[in-house]
Amino acid sequence: MSFTRVLIANRGEIARRIQRGCRKLGLETVAVFSEADRDAPFVVEADHAVCIGGAAPADSYLNVDAILHAAQTTGAGAVHPGYGFLSENAGFAAAVEAAGLVFIGPEADAIAMMGSKIEAKTAAEDAGVPVLPGYRGEDQSDARLLQEAQALGVPLLVKASAGGGGRGMRLVTDLADAPEAITSARGEAKGSFGDAAVFLERYAPRARHVEVQVLGDSHGNVLHLGDRDCSLQRNHQKLIEEAPAADLPEAVRDDMRAAAVRLAQSIGYRSAGTVEYLYDPARGEYYFLEMNTRLQVEHPVTEAITGIDLVEWQLRIARGEALSLAQSDVHFSGHAIEVRIAAENPAENFRPETGQITLWVPPAGVRLDSGVAAGSVIGHHYDSMIAKLIVHAPDRAGAIRQAVAAIDTFAVGGVGLNLSYQRALLNHPDFQAFRHHTSGLSELFPDGWTEPTPEAQDMALTAMALHLHLAPSAGASPWESLGSWRLTAPAGRPGAASYWDTSEDEPIRVAGVGAGLAATLSDGQSITAEAVALTGHRLSGRINGVPFSRVAHVERDCNAWRVHLQTPAGMIVTDLRSLEDQHLTRTSGGSGGADLLSAPMPGAVAEVRVAPGDHVAAGDTLVVLEAMKLLQSLPAPVAGVVSEIYCAPGDTVAGHAPLVKLDPEEET
Repeated sequence: MSFTRVLIANRGEIARRIQRGCRKLGLETVAVFSEADRDAPFVVEADHAVCIGGAAPADSYLNVDAILHAAQTTGAGAVHPGYGFLSENAGFAAAVEAAGLVFIGPEADAIAMMGSKIEAKTAAEDAGVPVLPGYRGEDQSDARLLQEAQALGVPLLVKASAGGGGRGMRLVTDLADAPEAITSARGEAKGSFGDAAVFLERYAPRARHVEVQVLGDSHGNVLHLGDRDCSLQRNHQKLIEEAPAADLPEAVRDDMRAAAVRLAQSIGYRSAGTVEYLYDPARGEYYFLEMNTRLQVEHPVTEAITGIDLVEWQLRIARGEALSLAQSDVHFSGHAIEVRIAAENPAENFRPETGQITLWVPPAGVRLDSGVAAGSVIGHHYDSMIAKLIVHAPDRAGAIRQAVAAIDTFAVGGVGLNLSYQRALLNHPDFQAFRHHTSGLSELFPDGWTEPTPEAQDMALTAMALHLHLAPSAGASPWESLGSWRLTAPAGRPGAASYWDTSEDEPIRVAGVGAGLAATLSDGQSITAEAVALTGHRLSGRINGVPFSRVAHVERDCNAWRVHLQTPAGMIVTDLRSLEDQHLTRTSGGSGGADLLSAPMPGAVAEVRVAPGDHVAAGDTLVVLEAMKLLQSLPAPVAGVVSEIYCAPGDTVAGHAPLVKLDPEEET
């Protein structure tokens, strides 16, 4: 069972996590990747990499033949499935073993048994683990299911036997709706899992989701690594996980842990696995939900409180090693929280976000399991979760504070994330007091959730950050600072500029020098900062004698500047236009189209930075114009290829005169 090279049949952050575990044991890694992931970090960081197909999962990450062929051609001796995709596919596990490779996970029979919710609940009952009252019989006729539904009473759930993630699940609160619920659950189950079998169970409306991590070897040893709470969910998808499960009676906790070990022992379980429960605080009872026969997304919080590397032990167990620790050797320290970071917009019904990450500055001092980096492209083919933020503190309150503080310094550009929403959940009184439950997300924000809006002082500091970013460095010639309309030094006047919030008509006016800046907002409010400076990615100074220091990042985003600023309400992102941007925006409609760069006003061409045939990105400087003792760099309105240039250095051009023609890149 020895192996020295592991193929990772997965992608993103979990592939990188498994790579770290392999490196710890001196094992080489093989990444398999789709065409869409060719330049992804997990591919670059692997020892070997093989493209196995197109972007669609069916063509790549679910393509068993292609994965096994990649393992054989690269000399991999084992396959780690990660989570998702093929990780709980008994057929895949069997195929790996049949190919003479080691499957890093449980045996195929255990995967198949726990993959059927009906069989799993039967196994749990046989092991003396409590299950929810319901019907799990083989008779799947409408008449029998409706008869059992009436006997069970409402509320009840119709659930797919082979389901997961909320698919194939329907809540019935009125028996008159049961026939439709059964029909629709069957249809979704068949389409999603290829199995239309369903079962019924009692619904606990204010329950919590508690799970126990188990670890078993091939020598009959099984132990638990404590419990986790994953009750904060949206559409049965976990948002925030923590360990240990807080506010749980110790007798219930001990019983849950013992039951999880008992179930794993009864089926001869090997590798890491998770036994999931529904805990009903009103009754003080818990019930078996399912057993996940793989590494969980939330495994880092267990690692944080135990100090035990789960991936390392998966690898060791797969090599045939026995557990070197007994249950009494497992100790728990402090409290850990994991925040799932997804490319989605919670303010717009969690609309998925796609595009290229232009800025990626994660917080320091905490664990971040990430599948992306600056330059990564987020497509529509895969799950929206791109990273996980993990914190560990002596107690739960400290872990919450640490998670919020980390989110407040997390700057990401190009693609919207759910960080502000997760911050709001962490700060919510119901979450902090542990009043939340699996179906209670709507109770936390009954009127819906909206993105926080910046206060006046935050907007002033945002404009100051941009102003300082665009200002010339000390002693520099004005010709060396071409980022915005600027009064040149020989004019003898202090720097001043106007910036337009893209959602406002009136500008924010910033005047003064670095030692003291005054920002006049569009509503007339004026805020002055003393000793203000932008050093690296931190804006500091004093307002009314009170010092401040904020994380600040400025990046160019097509026709505007994007400023990321740390505020008391979290990291806010604001798009601002300089005067030149505003002119270009106002004149674009009459300038011949978005593919044509025109002069915003009369002036002299100081510099032409491109030549015909050059490839340019949106926002790249094409021409530098001098007018009224001001210098401005004119950016490319779109990405494309320079086709024609209508000016040369020294030329005097009229307002709206065409300067550069582009052949825009076709959208793919």
